[in-house]
Amino acid sequence: MNQQHRDLIERDRKVTFHASTHLRDFAHGDAPGRVITGGKGIHIVDKDGREFIDGFAGLYCVNIGYGRTEVAEAIYQQALELSYYHTYVGHSNEPQIALSEKIIALAGPGMSKVYYGLGGSDANETQLKIVRYYNNVLGRPQKKKVISRQRGYHGSGLATGSLTGLKAFHDQFDLPLAGILHTEAPYYYHRAAEQEGMSEREFSQFCAQKLEEMILAEGPDTVAAFIGEPVLGTGGIVPPPEGYWEAIQAVLAKYDVLLIADEVVCGFGRIGADFGSHHYGIKPDLITVAKGLTSAYQPLSGVIVGDRVWSVLEQGTGQYGPIGHGWTYSGHALGCAAALANLAIIEREGLTRNAAETGAYLQQRMQAAFGEHPIVGNVRGVGMLAALEFSVDPARRAHFDAAHKVGPRIAAAALDENLIARAMPQGDILGFAPPLVATPAEIDEIVARAERAVNKVTDQLVREGVVKAAMSVS
Repeated sequence: MNQQHRDLIERDRKVTFHASTHLRDFAHGDAPGRVITGGKGIHIVDKDGREFIDGFAGLYCVNIGYGRTEVAEAIYQQALELSYYHTYVGHSNEPQIALSEKIIALAGPGMSKVYYGLGGSDANETQLKIVRYYNNVLGRPQKKKVISRQRGYHGSGLATGSLTGLKAFHDQFDLPLAGILHTEAPYYYHRAAEQEGMSEREFSQFCAQKLEEMILAEGPDTVAAFIGEPVLGTGGIVPPPEGYWEAIQAVLAKYDVLLIADEVVCGFGRIGADFGSHHYGIKPDLITVAKGLTSAYQPLSGVIVGDRVWSVLEQGTGQYGPIGHGWTYSGHALGCAAALANLAIIEREGLTRNAAETGAYLQQRMQAAFGEHPIVGNVRGVGMLAALEFSVDPARRAHFDAAHKVGPRIAAAALDENLIARAMPQGDILGFAPPLVATPAEIDEIVARAERAVNKVTDQLVREGVVKAAMSVS
C-alpha cells in the first residue's frame, strides 16, 4: 500500500463511523481499510491502482456497472437547471414526473402512485406509516401488526430494523419493536426439508401454515400487513421454494392482510425480470424499490402504492386533511434524473434480458464448479444472484462451528484473488450479485477466482483438522 493510501486511511480512522464495521478494531488500526477511487464495468480500483472484480455490485445495487458517463451527464445537466426544490404541497420537477410515469408503467397493472425517499430503509418506514394510516382511515385502529420473516432484510432503522429478521440487527438495539413479528423463512435447504420428507411444494405449504397459525394466534383483526422480498437477499440469497408465493398470498387474502413486496434487491432487472413480483406471480398492494432504481449513482428509493391502498389514502386526506408524512429530499431532481438515465441504459442495452440469460449461465457455472465440492452444501440462485452455503458434512447438511469463520475466511481469500464476494450474516454463506452488464467471459473469471478461494480455505481446514484429509483439493 502506498503512503498516500495509508495516510488517507489513517485520516479516515480518526473521523468516520463506518457501517457494519468493528468500530474499535478499525479506529485503532486493527482492521483493514481501503479507499476506492474509480471503476469501469464490473471492476473497481483502489488508491494503489489495484483492480478488483466487484462480484457484488456494491451492495447489489450497481446494476449498470461502474463509470457510466451517461448518468453523470444527466445529473450534471439537471444540476445546471434545477438541483433541488421540495416536493411538498404539490410542488414537482420534470424528472420526478417522468420517472413516476416510467416506474408505474414498469410495475404493471394495479399500481397507482410513487412516493420517493433516499434508501430502502426510509422507504420501508414509509410503508409502515401507510399501513397504519390505511387502517385508521378504515376504522380499524387495532389492525396494525406487521409480519415479516426470519432472515428477511428490510432496513436498519428502529422500525425497519425490527422488520429485518437477523440477529445482528436486533441484538444490543432492543429490537424488534412491539407489533412486528417474524414467521418461517422460505429457506428449504436450511430447514433440511428434504430430510424431513417434504417436497418443495410441501415446504411452501408448511410456511403458509405457519403464517396462518401466527395470524390466528395474534387475531386476524390485529394483523395489517405481511412484508417479504421475492428472493431473500442479505438473509442468505435464497430463492423461494416451488409454490411459496402462491401459498402465502392465499393466506393473506383470506385474512385481509396487505402484501408489501420489498423489491429493493430484485427490482429493475436483477433476477431477469423488471420486478421479482413478475417472476414469481406476486400481486402486491405496496412495493418498495431502491438500489437498482439508480444503480446507486444517486440515493433514491420509492414506495409504489397500489390502487386499493391509494383510494383509501385519498379518502383519509378527505377526512383528516394533508397527510402528515414527508422527507426533505423526496423526489430530489438529481436522483430522479439519475434514475431516468439508469433505466434508459437498462432498457437500451437489454440488461434485464442479460440478467436472465447470463444469469442462467452464472447458475450453471456455479453448479459445475461447486455442486460436488467437499465443503459446499448448497449452490443456489436466480438471475444475477447466487450463493454458496458451506458445510462441514454436506451429506448431513451439518454446519461449521461459527468459531471457524469459514464464510468470512473464504470472502477474504476471494479478495486475495481480487474478487469481491460477500460473506452473508448468520451462516457460512458466500454471496454473489454481479453488475447486470457482466458477460459470460466475466462470469467464467468470477467463478474461477471463487473456486481458487474456496479450495485455498478447504486445504487450510484440512490442515487444521476441521474437515477430513480426503476433502483436500490441492
